[in-house]
Amino acid sequence: MTEKFYIDSHCLQGLKDFAVSMGFEKFRGEQIYKWAHNRGSENIAEMTDLSAAIRQKLADIAVFTVMEVVAAQRSEQDGSVKVLFRLEDGEHIESVILNDGKRYTACISSQVGCRMGCAFCSTASMGLKRNLTVGEILKQVKRLNEILAEQDEKLTNLVFMGMGEPLDNTDNVLEALTVLLDDNGYGFSHRKITVSTCGVTDSIKKLFSIDTPVNLAVSINASTQEKRKGIMPISNKFPLAELVKTLKELPIQKRKSVTIEYVLLKGVNDSIEDAQNLAKLLKGLDRLKVNLILYNAGADKEFKAPDQKDALKFQQYLINNRIGVFIRKSLGSDIDGACGQLRANYTKKGGKDGGKTP
Repeated sequence: MTEKFYIDSHCLQGLKDFAVSMGFEKFRGEQIYKWAHNRGSENIAEMTDLSAAIRQKLADIAVFTVMEVVAAQRSEQDGSVKVLFRLEDGEHIESVILNDGKRYTACISSQVGCRMGCAFCSTASMGLKRNLTVGEILKQVKRLNEILAEQDEKLTNLVFMGMGEPLDNTDNVLEALTVLLDDNGYGFSHRKITVSTCGVTDSIKKLFSIDTPVNLAVSINASTQEKRKGIMPISNKFPLAELVKTLKELPIQKRKSVTIEYVLLKGVNDSIEDAQNLAKLLKGLDRLKVNLILYNAGADKEFKAPDQKDALKFQQYLINNRIGVFIRKSLGSDIDGACGQLRANYTKKGGKDGGKTP
């Protein structure tokens, strides 16, 4: 049986190589690339600048990534939309359209599940099922744009902050980025894409080796190694001091900064002492901003969001130490907003529809 070739799971060079391997001219790969990624075609018959003979030969081996919307929840508070997708092998992932009134940001997944084991994360309880393919990463963006097209809108920003650890699937994420950034692909600006990591230090360096680095967000969530190990097991492999040292050595471009994500957990990491330790830890890290995130509780987690007054005290201490810090507005809190919640609830219901398509 001939192995399927997923057209939309390859960058330009990959499709050029494929074209040559099929006995076509190299430029046919460019034509196929534009149909798949720029025009968003999922039908070989539509590729009318290819001859009928080439299209027939393609149809014998080439297919498109399968991704079906099975549930969607629209926030009554802010219009954000959380979408549950079914993949070709029956697995499920989540993506979110975040609407802050100015931008439409897609929060996309990079894995089915996650093996990082962060204690406060709903996705972590799944464990890692598998990495997403390049096509599955890109298809989330396409499907979310299709939802927005119904209201004559389109995505303006992308964040890799959904299910999974993007830098645990580095090769596929990097190849997807080349397509997302390409004007003949999805055409996003590198300033409009952010990759988030829980601190896979060696892959952070790899991310910054590409021609056009995107924005970086790093989830630290604790100000000491001992406390971080307790809630983020990755600190055992990549210690906090090593992570911060790597961040200080990155070749950050002008007009860019590293964003430190810090999820505030009541009674765990939200004290003034924690703020003091965090300020010391981040000293010397140039072009830095801190996002404080009030924990969005999952039904099966013991953690709680901090009191508002404690969050404001934490923020003010960092401000007093000349650190740019914001308390991130929580979007989608009424639609299973935290990573993995919609999928978990869908699974608990036996795979029955967990929401209406918007």
